[in-house]
This record gives sequence, structure tokens and C-alpha cells, in this order.
Amino acid sequence: MANKILESLTKATPVEKEKDVLLDHEYDGIKELDNVLPPWWLWLFYFSIAFGIIYLVKYHIASDWSSSKEYSEEVAIAKASVDKYMKDNGLDLNEANVTLATDAASIAEGKKIFNEPGKCATCHRPDGGGLIGPDLTDDKWIHGGDIKDLFNTINKGVPEKGMIAWGGTLSPQQIQDVASYILVELHGTNPPNPFAYPGDPK
Repeated sequence: MANKILESLTKATPVEKEKDVLLDHEYDGIKELDNVLPPWWLWLFYFSIAFGIIYLVKYHIASDWSSSKEYSEEVAIAKASVDKYMKDNGLDLNEANVTLATDAASIAEGKKIFNEPGKCATCHRPDGGGLIGPDLTDDKWIHGGDIKDLFNTINKGVPEKGMIAWGGTLSPQQIQDVASYILVELHGTNPPNPFAYPGDPK
């Protein structure tokens, strides 16, 4: 049974009948047989032709599909996924769309970051009254005192006054939390002995 299946797939010429398909030329003692192409190869070849025709009609004649359109659709899907991830994780925040956070969790996170070693409290004191950096509790702001201005100041820093840009260390969400903490909890508290620069303190 197996031999019959193999024979139907290959139609190989038996060794004893090879003289019937032997061609009249040889090269370096190698003789060539005029065998027919194996049926399995022909079936695969015909299938490839049929598939190519169907593919051509379906995707290039009967529809408006194109690889460039598919690419654009995939890019749009990927962008939507990235935008959702950015929004869900607060990574899409910037000085143009940031808003003041007043919920307890955001304020608590802002306070925690503000008071971490080497962060805001190092220069502005834990009470915001100012030490190396200026007082954050009054209304005198050189760079603006609303949430957008403060976000921008923290994000980009004030290099000429020694304040580094925290945008490379803190995420946009963390910067929003810190800025919100300053405006909600520290602003207007009037701590003792506030620091002030000569002239306008900020």
C-alpha cells in the first residue's frame, strides 16, 4: 500500500525500466534520465498558480486593500494603544494639559517626593519656606504660580539659579503631584523665617 502511494506521488521510473527513458547524452560518465515531473511537485505548482490568481483578484482587483493602507491602520491601532497607556499612567501630562490634583493620594505622593533626600525639601525646606531655593509659600513667583507654570518650572528647572530639570528624573505624573502638593498644602502657610532673595524673592 505504501509503495503504491509513493509511486502515485513520484511516478518514479523503476530501475529496470530506466533504459526506456535514458537520454542519448552523458557528461563525465553521468547519464540523464527523461523522467516526468513528480505529481506532488505539479500539484504544488498548480496550487501556487491558483493561490496567486485568487490573491490578485481578492486584494488588488475586487477590494481597496493595499499594504500601505494596512500599514496605516496598524500604525493607528498602535498609536491608540500607546496613547491609552500614556494616559493611564500619567505620561501624557505636560505644561499645556496638566491640572491641579486635589485628591489625597496625589497630595500624599507629592509630599513624599518633595521630602525625599536630595529632592525639593533639600533646597526649599520641608515647610516650603526656602533655604537655598526660594520660599514656595507666598504669592511672589517669577516664573508664574499656577499649576501649569509650576509644572513647567519643575520639569525644565531654572539652571541659571541652580535648579536642575527634574523632568529627567521624575515622571510627568510625579511632577504634577509635587506641584499640586506645593500649591494645595504649602502655599499660603507662612512658615517662620522664610528665605528671600534680595529684591523679589522669586
